[in-house]
Amino acid sequence: MSFENIILEMDNAIGMIYFNRPKALNALNNALLDELDTALDQVLANKEIRVLIFTGTGDKAFVAGADISELTQMDALAAKYFSRKGQKIFSKIEALPFPAIAAVNGFALGGGSEVALACDFIYASEKAIFGLPEINLGLIPGFGGTQRLSRVVGRNRAKEMIFTGSNITADKALEYGMVNQVCPHESLMDEVQKTARRIAAKGSVSLRAAKEAIQAGLGCDLETACLFENDAFAITFASPDAKEGTSAFLEKRKPEFGGNI
Repeated sequence: MSFENIILEMDNAIGMIYFNRPKALNALNNALLDELDTALDQVLANKEIRVLIFTGTGDKAFVAGADISELTQMDALAAKYFSRKGQKIFSKIEALPFPAIAAVNGFALGGGSEVALACDFIYASEKAIFGLPEINLGLIPGFGGTQRLSRVVGRNRAKEMIFTGSNITADKALEYGMVNQVCPHESLMDEVQKTARRIAAKGSVSLRAAKEAIQAGLGCDLETACLFENDAFAITFASPDAKEGTSAFLEKRKPEFGGNI
């Protein structure tokens, strides 16, 4: 399937999704969200993929937010459906059985910050700007931002950002723990690809088990969370990768993970 608002590339174990509305600073509208949902299904159907990278086309924006021209046409019911659509799609990103990396190359405002927060971690260009400025429009974040931001940067910082509608630089996002790494603008994708290749060299079963254990344990007490880890640890032994990895270590060679149970 060809897309008009995104670009999907799958190269061996690494997938790439580009938000592709550069004239609108890659703003999210219903059409883009529908295409994103379809693209995620295509990536999930490809059993070779072990990492998925999100970035924006053009040199200015990752995603500059929701498409305001579309928002102005919505009544409360349409807004509820739009919000829920975005929440479900971003939850699908969060629940991917392999790591998702946001390569934030410019403005990541509103829905841009929200989609980045749905990824497992964020690398940002030094030119990146983050924020949830919906309050300046008389609105609030609607794609999970009120929930994910506080889980990442803490309740008080999230409240300050959301209540004031203020934007923050990449360096401030790094200080807040929202971003893992700030890169020179021209080398952002090289750094992201380098990390993606390191991840893609791992076994898909262990990647999935690690991600599921972390995600499942976040909302639990430590004892319950460790039980999730216990189950996930045991499941990795059902994969040939466990034998390959331990054998390679003892034989002092690089493991070759097949990735299947």
